Amino acid sequence: MEVPLETTEHALPEVKYEYLDHTADVQLHAWGETLQEAFEQCGMAMFGYMTELPTVDIKKCYQIATEPTDDLDNMLFRFLDELLFLFSAEPFLICKKLVITKFDLEQFTIECNCYGEEFDLQKHPQGTEVKAITYSAMQIYQKPQHEKNEVFVIIDI
Repeated sequence: MEVPLETTEHALPEVKYEYLDHTADVQLHAWGETLQEAFEQCGMAMFGYMTELPTVDIKKCYQIATEPTDDLDNMLFRFLDELLFLFSAEPFLICKKLVITKFDLEQFTIECNCYGEEFDLQKHPQGTEVKAITYSAMQIYQKPQHEKNEVFVIIDI
């Protein structure tokens, strides 16, 4: 759902992700001060794999919401799947910034404002197409049980 774009300046967060090699696919590794930030960073890592993010401007804002699920793995999968759908179908949105506005660890739902613009091959260099999100080797580490909040997700390319 498209929502009105605020006229305020959109400060971009520090990049907290990397790409790890994986047989025939790629693994996204993202981290953050909170698990919510690690999820946002994982979404940005996926968009960063599809194009060079410095070429993307913030012209539109769409809000996505995930359906309730039963655990963190499904929550992360559904979040990334919603983002991939936003890119793969109308409005073909490539995001420069993600802001999770609701991160419900009881119902395992997410609401997120997605800032960016329509993907345009004349403006945005084509990176690697992401075909699907996978559960394979998905890992979610959360403080205080682990040293930091981080996620690992393999994407099918």
